[in-house]
Amino acid sequence: MNCFRRKSIWLSRLVSGVLSGIAFLFPPGLLAAEQTDQTAMPLNFLSKLDAPRDYVSERIVSFATDMDRFFGDERNFQEANKSVLQIDLTKVAGYNGSRNLVLSGKAKLHLPSTEKRLHLLLETDSEKNITGDTTQGQPVVLDKVTAPEKLSLAARYEKQQETRWHLSADAGIQVRRPLEPFVRTRGSYSFPFETWRMKLAESVFWFNTIGVGETTQLDLEHLISEPVLFRASSNATWLHDKQNFDLRQDLSVYQTLNERSALLYQGSAVGVSNPQVQVSEYVLLLLYRYRLHRDWIFFEISPQLHFPKDDNFKSNPSLNMRLEMLFDKSR
Repeated sequence: MNCFRRKSIWLSRLVSGVLSGIAFLFPPGLLAAEQTDQTAMPLNFLSKLDAPRDYVSERIVSFATDMDRFFGDERNFQEANKSVLQIDLTKVAGYNGSRNLVLSGKAKLHLPSTEKRLHLLLETDSEKNITGDTTQGQPVVLDKVTAPEKLSLAARYEKQQETRWHLSADAGIQVRRPLEPFVRTRGSYSFPFETWRMKLAESVFWFNTIGVGETTQLDLEHLISEPVLFRASSNATWLHDKQNFDLRQDLSVYQTLNERSALLYQGSAVGVSNPQVQVSEYVLLLLYRYRLHRDWIFFEISPQLHFPKDDNFKSNPSLNMRLEMLFDKSR
């Protein structure tokens, strides 16, 4: 430690001495003049690259946001600063399917006179929305409609800078007997580089049902062409009570077909970290989403192949169907 401290002091004195000598031999005015003459052309050349770089970055951000909004993605619900009510009717036939139509939903409402920073949230099964599952609908023979297991009510404080960072903090209760409180906070930051955008999101939460945990998600996005977006999404969710990470890697391609329809091609690997890092399932899916009516009624169908470890990674086909209704200012 003493040796390290002596080296640090010696380096700081050396740097100070060098800077002092430069300032004495070359006055600031002279340095500025020389630097201006020598670097003017390179800097002028590099500055010309700012406009095309900003244009490409803006296209990536805008297209990715539009895709998340069209597909009703959880990213859009968490970060779009608007009031919305979303109702889903979903069904799975085949692997892990049931004979029931599953009803779920969530709502975000601005509270008046809060500059859109304070919201009222209403969610079904809120602890299931922390795993970063991006397969667009988990729960076609129809017997009855199954109501959600839990309903939660929360207040959210939200602050954001458009296209850059977003912060939110929630406190609420799950409405059941007895009442189950929960708190959670989420932050995300995105920055473009070259023809890519990187987005990092971090969530910390406590639910009375599952305890303390955190979720980290990293998205890398690249605009292949105007109608095609590539996204690589890495997700890890840690639960203190289990002392385990739930891991997920998604490779997705979004393709816009026209104003009313789009496709999602996705391959996923799902795994755990305890007792060792291992893959528990692979998933391949194709999702077709169609806007049935204006901007508020959507239908999607998704054939999938699941390769679970419990079945020696044999293929298990399934078919997911979902009807979604959005109630907001869209027409």
